[in-house]
Amino acid sequence: QVHLVESGGGSVQPGGSLKLSCAASKYTRETKAMAWFRQAPGKEREAVAGVYTQGVNTYYGDSVKGRFTVSHDIDPDRSENTLYLQMNNLKPEDTAMYYCAASTFFPWYGGLWSDSEKYQDWGQGTQVTVSS
Repeated sequence: QVHLVESGGGSVQPGGSLKLSCAASKYTRETKAMAWFRQAPGKEREAVAGVYTQGVNTYYGDSVKGRFTVSHDIDPDRSENTLYLQMNNLKPEDTAMYYCAASTFFPWYGGLWSDSEKYQDWGQGTQVTVSS
């Protein structure tokens, strides 16, 4: 189990940018994937973007392709593991609580990335608000 802490949320105008960070309490090879989900009031949780932490694969939801970039840094020697989400050209419909999640599901394959039930560890979330 890893403890996840998100940061970087805030309020921006449409067209603006934000970069979210998610710091995991440790690096472990048991973690197969990490992802960003979001949930707006009255709406279902939505998968935003994710990475396969044991390789180079990245995944994106259709609504954010071309605007958001997910990346991942690890330092096994220092047991550091950080997930990022660069969000550009933000729109009002991007307003939501953004959550970081980590999965130890095995065997992992790309088609699982958007299934929130495959993630065992979740952060507390960081709010993103896009409005003029």
